[in-house]
Amino acid sequence: MGVRSGVVVCVTSFLLGSLFTNWIADSLTLWKSPVTDEHLWTAATYYSILAKGPSSALYFLAAVIIVGGITILWSLRDGEAGNIMFDGGSIFLFGTTVAMYFYSVLPNLFAKFSSLPTHQLKDPIPLSLRHATLDLASNNLICSVALTGVLALQAGRFWAESSEDEDEEVEETLTEGTRSRAKTPDPRSEKVQSRHDQRIPTAS
Repeated sequence: MGVRSGVVVCVTSFLLGSLFTNWIADSLTLWKSPVTDEHLWTAATYYSILAKGPSSALYFLAAVIIVGGITILWSLRDGEAGNIMFDGGSIFLFGTTVAMYFYSVLPNLFAKFSSLPTHQLKDPIPLSLRHATLDLASNNLICSVALTGVLALQAGRFWAESSEDEDEEVEETLTEGTRSRAKTPDPRSEKVQSRHDQRIPTAS
């Protein structure tokens, strides 16, 4: 169970780190005010580089996602209350991220950024490309928040399991102490019994 949680945390952290690399572009459109055409062209150029990247990187990303999804589902099959609550929430957030990325982010990326028009940084950016750039940044932020939620749920699961283990250890310790006291004879009762035996006259 610890190995499965470790795999989920590693996969989620890897995907979250991959999304954080987009901060180069997303910071220009989400956290800059006002958003200028220069900011949008810079972000669009970054996304264009990603769209023209090798397809092997996308296959590797898909393989990592499959490993993470299978691991969460495997933990969910145990049917324990903690797994249903924490892993159920994790698979929902993980699945939402995957669905958004493969059905919204990637199609938008390849459709709008595979080839950019010739431009200068000060040129007005086309309206469709402006919306596509802002949508990509928003979707990346949503995916990052969802994956952060997965990490929080896995941390909560680890804390809950640790608390259960501590409670079981305390209960076992108390049980063993009760058994040992039951087996150990009380010296005071032995003295009373010996005095009682001395008072009883023996038959001649």
